[in-house]
Formats: sequence, structure tokens, C-alpha cells
Amino acid sequence: MNIDTRVLVPMTEANQNFSKVVRLVDESGMAVIMKNNKPRYMVLSFQEYDEIQSARRRLFNDAADSVIAENLEALRELAK
Repeated sequence: MNIDTRVLVPMTEANQNFSKVVRLVDESGMAVIMKNNKPRYMVLSFQEYDEIQSARRRLFNDAADSVIAENLEALRELAK
């Protein structure tokens, strides 16, 4: 996963200046909070979160549709 370095915030700074985290989220859609110099937490705008969830649902539904299509004959036979 590629992370924009402009949205990285050390944990101590996030604790001391949460308004900076919120400002980053407003500007970029997200902020990544670092703990021990590693990305640990992500703060997202609700809109960004909702878009991610919608994309996940579409992927799941597409995969389910594909499995059903590939096995339709067997499923019909089982339904008898």
C-alpha cells in the first residue's frame, strides 16, 4: 500500500495536536498515525470510509456472482 508521506503524523503529535490530524483528514481524506516509526492507525473521513466499504461490497458481490455463475448447473441440481 502506498501512503502519501504528507499525511503521516507521529503518535505523540497526534496525541498533543489532534486538530492537526483532523485538518489533514479534511484536506487529504485521511491521516496515518505512526507508532514506533511504523504506520499503525488510519483516520479517515466518513466519506472516504463509505467509499471503501462500497468498493468492498461490490468486490464481494462480483465474486459471489462469479461463483454462482460458474456453478449454476450444480446449484440447480442440488435445488431439486
